[in-house]
Amino acid sequence: MTRINAEWLDDPATQTVCALLTDNGAQALFVGGCVRNALLGAPVSDIDIATDALPERVMKLAKAVGLKALPTGIDHGTVTVVVKGSPFEITTFRRDIETDGRRARVIFSKDVADDAARRDFTMNALYAQPDGTLIDPLGGLPDLHARRFRFIGTAEDRIREDYLRSLRFFRFHAWYGDQSAGFDATAIAAIASNLEGLEKLSRERIGSEMLKLLAAPDPSPSVAGLRSTNVLSHILPGMDDRFLAPLVHIETTLSLPPNPIRRLCALGGENLRDALRLSKAQTRELDQLKDAVGNGQSPSELGYRLGFDAAYDTLALRAAFAGQPPQDDEIDQAKTGSKQAFPLKAVDLLPDYKGAALGKRLAGLEQDWIDSRFTLTKGDLLSRNA
Repeated sequence: MTRINAEWLDDPATQTVCALLTDNGAQALFVGGCVRNALLGAPVSDIDIATDALPERVMKLAKAVGLKALPTGIDHGTVTVVVKGSPFEITTFRRDIETDGRRARVIFSKDVADDAARRDFTMNALYAQPDGTLIDPLGGLPDLHARRFRFIGTAEDRIREDYLRSLRFFRFHAWYGDQSAGFDATAIAAIASNLEGLEKLSRERIGSEMLKLLAAPDPSPSVAGLRSTNVLSHILPGMDDRFLAPLVHIETTLSLPPNPIRRLCALGGENLRDALRLSKAQTRELDQLKDAVGNGQSPSELGYRLGFDAAYDTLALRAAFAGQPPQDDEIDQAKTGSKQAFPLKAVDLLPDYKGAALGKRLAGLEQDWIDSRFTLTKGDLLSRNA
């Protein structure tokens, strides 16, 4: 008998939610990522619970004991119960009766096997009782032990239910799959033969999946899989993944944590804000990196103008494009530049310069100071203005 062991499982808030259901004759089964990650020893961010209780009953049970219950997806069976500030999604067992490649119409069920059959991958269809005892309706545990991502049932059927699963396959493989074993051949064939359905997906869903994929420790094999199946050219024309693996290698050498925007910059492509529905902050970061990679500024100037973190990202990208790691002195220069403060202010050039001329002269002196490796003093700069 397999059991999961995890701190979140024994947390009083977690057990309170379980007791809310089980004390009233309903099932409470942990499902999906929290079970998978607990078995893999990976971090758990969300705790999802499946039950045979209908959503309206879950709402009533929660309110009866003074817990906040939110109908976050009640039409699809999901209620969010909040215990001591922690949210728990509780979803009634479901069975799909109609799908259109983006969303499903469901009916509720009393059978956990129905609920398992509508999920995407075998290792995501593992359940656990409140005491941690594992329930494996579809035999997904061997796949999890092998770190093998395999679609439930027929791969083509699962993909046509929701075409985002083609991207999710590669994302999950990047995070949890056995990279040395390669991809499941049946899955790859089904993904490659269902490309037209990708056009039904919203840019938001594609962007979310791509950023999650690029945040994996090493996404380069999965992105290569996206390319080889022509998924990448369908969702993001113009992208080129040839520099991604070198970048990941350099990141590892430099102990740089994964940054999906840095990696997105390595992939290239145009108009990514709209293509992936990037936020304004993400777009600014991406545009800044694209400019910095090609603007020819020295490492010390990058550090001064962008700060050390962005300069470090830029040096890593430049190195990936050049095919060689950045030199230690370049990193030291960027670090030194990030600590500098320009000694002049606009008021120091008054009244000799005003308006646009003042800004232009100040910028010129600032560039002189940067080119001197920050050695020119305030007096040296003012003497140039005499």
